[in-house]
Amino acid sequence: MKDILIIAHFTQIPGEKGNGRFHYIAQKLNKRDINIEVVTSSFSHKTKKQREISRSQLEKTVDYKLTMVYEPGYKKNISLKRLFSHYIMGKNLKKYLKNRSRPDLIYCAVPSLSVAKIAAKYAKENNIKFIIDIQDIWPDAFKMVFNIPIVSNLLFFPLQKTANFIYSSADEIIAVSETYAEKALRVNRKVKRAHIVYLGTNLEQFDKLKNIEKRIRKPKNEFWIAYVGTLGHSYDLVCVIDALKILRSKGINNIKFIVMGDGPLKEKFEVYAKKNCVETIFTGRLDYSEMVSILTECDVAVNPITHGAAQSIINKHADYSAAGLPVLNTQESEEYKEIVRKYGIGFNCINNNAEDLADKILLLYYNADIRKIMKKNSRKLAEDKFDRNKTYSEIFKILEEKIEKTF
Repeated sequence: MKDILIIAHFTQIPGEKGNGRFHYIAQKLNKRDINIEVVTSSFSHKTKKQREISRSQLEKTVDYKLTMVYEPGYKKNISLKRLFSHYIMGKNLKKYLKNRSRPDLIYCAVPSLSVAKIAAKYAKENNIKFIIDIQDIWPDAFKMVFNIPIVSNLLFFPLQKTANFIYSSADEIIAVSETYAEKALRVNRKVKRAHIVYLGTNLEQFDKLKNIEKRIRKPKNEFWIAYVGTLGHSYDLVCVIDALKILRSKGINNIKFIVMGDGPLKEKFEVYAKKNCVETIFTGRLDYSEMVSILTECDVAVNPITHGAAQSIINKHADYSAAGLPVLNTQESEEYKEIVRKYGIGFNCINNNAEDLADKILLLYYNADIRKIMKKNSRKLAEDKFDRNKTYSEIFKILEEKIEKTF
């Protein structure tokens, strides 16, 4: 039987909240008479805790083999301790691979860099086809938080060198956005064309969850604005709160900001919303089904990304479209801004400009007909670009073609 090893440092495991890409891929591949193993970390990046699940529990919840390699962990996303933690996991992965039978193909998520580097070296030394799936671009994401001219470039040079090694080692490049793929192609001499497969969601499953009896109902006299995702440095919820404060000063008091997610800045955002008397509900991290139930009750979604952030096409884009929501976007990524324009799913707003965002909210608040058109367009985008049942077929085709060539 053909053997594919999936290495995904930050994937979710069954029982954890979310909508993981690699769990979905492993499940689908396992039904195609392919031996699948997913290797991930013993440490949960989201909860910042060691995972506690027995082998017998794993065997009951997944059909494929799931292996967790020990990683010591860290408390802060941007820290030397996190990089050290990744380094230790990389060393432990190296030991694990040494004692594992040689796979026919390695499919590796990037980042982290420490783990992907070990996988790339192992593939090269053992003449194994190596496919990368770029989820984020490091060290660019770190530079946004720690950005000191010249100093930052020197500090992050080793990470950039590692990233370039991983990119150049790939036999195929899959990426969650054009932006990420272009970065990898600049240093890869083997790959002519990358494959862009957005993170997306399972629309069939999303719709089933949407149609389950609602756990929460929006009062008819309220207007709900949704945010889904991490509450961290890349996400400008302060601008959204400022915009809603402006609208309150104009006498609009029935807008409610629904924030679904968790992160290091959650307390800061909660305090800021309370200080500015903006009605905001912070739900914390939800099960995917709970998130869908609330999201589909909302009127509009916001995509408030901070200036200079490295993000391109991300998870929340798929969820917003699956829910058929108009989007108010402050993200500077030209790739996503073009999608907003092309599909007519909302408005691109001036980054970190509360007045402009308030004006766009007001436009949608008073125009149900415009919202209706944008809702339809948003759902069309989900069906065209974000439905995993359609778009992930490209990933399966690449993996099967590559593995066939090994025999």
